[in-house]
Amino acid sequence: MNLTDWWEALSLLQKVYWLIASVSTLIFVILLGLMFIGGDSEGVDFDHDGDVSLAHADSIDLFSLKSILAFLMFFGWSGLAAISLGMKFWWFSLGISFVIGFIMMFFTAWVIMLLYSLQQDGTMKINKAVGLTGEVYISIPPKMQGQGKVEILLNGSYKTLDAVTRESQEIKINSMVQVIDVEGDTLVVILSV
Repeated sequence: MNLTDWWEALSLLQKVYWLIASVSTLIFVILLGLMFIGGDSEGVDFDHDGDVSLAHADSIDLFSLKSILAFLMFFGWSGLAAISLGMKFWWFSLGISFVIGFIMMFFTAWVIMLLYSLQQDGTMKINKAVGLTGEVYISIPPKMQGQGKVEILLNGSYKTLDAVTRESQEIKINSMVQVIDVEGDTLVVILSV
């Protein structure tokens, strides 16, 4: 039996299942290959005056490309499996296909959400330093007359940042200070008590 005879012997529903399953699986394999070489179809950030992200780690996106492909793949393959197992009624195999497709669509969206929640933002948010204490690394001149350096634990790692003070006395090396404000990329500190 050649491919043409095999195709002609299939029912209309089997042909639909085969087309949906094979095309969606091919697209999925292509996307998987692109993902392994560095391409990505989701989670794209666009920068403009603000920051808009298409990837949300806190919600399930059922209508992402990967979730829709999961639905189509499992819809097609489960429909073919149902017919091969001898299900006589077309509506029963269609119902099974929809149920399994939706389950896999939800499961894929859930896994993607979990994976995005593992991402970390490595951007240092200097405003989170307000209220923290640190140690003077390079002495800080009085009355905002110059900058010194402060070593501070910020976002889980030690950073050495520029610092100024409004105090009337120089703050010496190894003194403990507290951040009271941030001006640009510079910490404003006072002696810690």
